[in-house]
Amino acid sequence: MIKRREFIEKQLKLGLGFALLAIPTKGPGFDLINETNKNLFFKLSLAQWSLHKGIDSGKFDPYDFAKTAKELGFSGLEYVNQLYSDVMDSRNKHQAIKNFIKKNNDEAQQNNVENLLIMIDGEGDLATSKVRKRNAAVENHKKWIDAASQMGCHSVRVNLYGSEQKMKWMEYSSDSLSRLSEFSKDFNINVIVENHGSLSSNAELLMQVINNVNLKNCGTLPDFGNFCIKRVEGDLYESDCVKEYDRYKGIKEMMPKAFAVSAKSNSFNYEGDEIYTDYLKMLKIVKESGYNGYIGVEYEGTGLSEIDGILATKNLLINKGKLIS
Repeated sequence: MIKRREFIEKQLKLGLGFALLAIPTKGPGFDLINETNKNLFFKLSLAQWSLHKGIDSGKFDPYDFAKTAKELGFSGLEYVNQLYSDVMDSRNKHQAIKNFIKKNNDEAQQNNVENLLIMIDGEGDLATSKVRKRNAAVENHKKWIDAASQMGCHSVRVNLYGSEQKMKWMEYSSDSLSRLSEFSKDFNINVIVENHGSLSSNAELLMQVINNVNLKNCGTLPDFGNFCIKRVEGDLYESDCVKEYDRYKGIKEMMPKAFAVSAKSNSFNYEGDEIYTDYLKMLKIVKESGYNGYIGVEYEGTGLSEIDGILATKNLLINKGKLIS
């Protein structure tokens, strides 16, 4: 049976020509590629996950991230560790991370862009009930905190996967976050949690965890779209969502502790608006919180190429942002 989201996106593909017409690259006083943040209350960064299909297929080199982001008009970089197979699959991970740091620092400097954060995946579950595995996950995350510090980032993004029992999840999450946040103090790094599926997408519970930790460098990375709490098959990402937390309520709850913001996009209508999220409403919530840092573009759709999806999302942020800046 075709998924509801896939059905909608297939229908929209029929009108992609019109949709792309609504995503101009140039116009009177407007150049999408080289548009600056001069008149916006926020700056624009690129989440590397927007390029994950091209990287996984070999079309893009992950170490060209800074160059690609610069060419697309972004000034900030949000790295994803799992996209570097040379690091994640290495038998000598310590040396591989050293190479990762040097290569990316060189590229960022050459392209005059800012390293902002590293999104950490594949290093173990921080909310698991199994103490040894949780301890191992905490230790695995520490090397990326060190890397983020050497790259001049302000944060690492972590996931809180593990137990599905609310109280236990909160207990284990608080424990891991407390240890990581204490460790990262000496590195001047913030430990931030994204709403990223299951209980972590319940913003009310997540904020209880963050407030329980009660450390200045422990916060959030609110994502406009990741608010699915429960899926048909019990997975984190793949099957249809059957229970979703109110995304606007969630963003409002998470913003007081936000060190970064992710503008998730999947599909656009013929006017260039994202069909699942009201970007103007979201940006008003972000602005009203007092946030004026980077907003990261994270395109995850299938209707456009990754580059076109990135530009469509950037265009949407600029157009809506100018209405309230």
